[in-house]
Amino acid sequence: MKRQRNLVILVVMLVLIIDQVSKYWVKTNMVIGESFGPGWFLVHFVENKGMAFGASFGGLIGKYALSLFRIVAIGYLIHLIRKFITQGLPTGFLLCAALILAGAIGNMIDSAFYGLIFSASTDRQVAELVSWGSGYAGILQGNVVDMLHFPLLEGTFPDWVPVWGGEQYEFFRYIFNVADAGISVGVVLLLLFYRKVFQQGLV
Repeated sequence: MKRQRNLVILVVMLVLIIDQVSKYWVKTNMVIGESFGPGWFLVHFVENKGMAFGASFGGLIGKYALSLFRIVAIGYLIHLIRKFITQGLPTGFLLCAALILAGAIGNMIDSAFYGLIFSASTDRQVAELVSWGSGYAGILQGNVVDMLHFPLLEGTFPDWVPVWGGEQYEFFRYIFNVADAGISVGVVLLLLFYRKVFQQGLV
C-alpha cells in the first residue's frame, strides 16, 4: 500500500515537473505562433483559454466555471486514488489514475497562477516573470500553455469526397501539452487494459 502510494506521488511529480518546465521554457523563450522542429513534430507555441486541446468554454464566466470544475475534479481524483489504494487495485491502474491527476493539476496551475506571474505573451513579445499579481490576468484567469504539435499527415481531400472535397486536412492538428498527454494516455490505458476493473464494479 505504501509502495503504491509512493509510486503514485512519483508519477504525479514527474509529470508536473516535465509539464511546468516545458511550459516555462516555451513561455519565456518563444512568441505566440512561433514554432520549430522537423515537419512531423513541432514545438508550436499557442495559448489556450479553455479546455484541453484548444477547446474553449464561454468567456470569463466560463473560465471561472472551468477553473472551479478543475479544482473539484482534482480533489475528487485525489479522494478516488486514496480509495483505490486501500482497495488494493492493480498498480498499473493506479498509475493511469496518477497520469490523469497530474494532467489535471498541471493545467490548473496555468489557469490559476500564470496570469498572476507572467506578462502577456504576444506574437511579438516574449513573456517575462513579473511580481506577484502584476501579470496579464487575475487568479483563475490564466491561459494554458500548449506547444506539442504532430502534423503527421497533411494534404487535400479529393474533389469527389462528400462535404470535405477540395479542403485541406491535417492529422494530428491539435496542439497540446504534457499535462494533456498525461490525461489522454491515462484514459486510453485504462480503457485498453483495465476495463475489467470497471466491469467488476470496483470503481
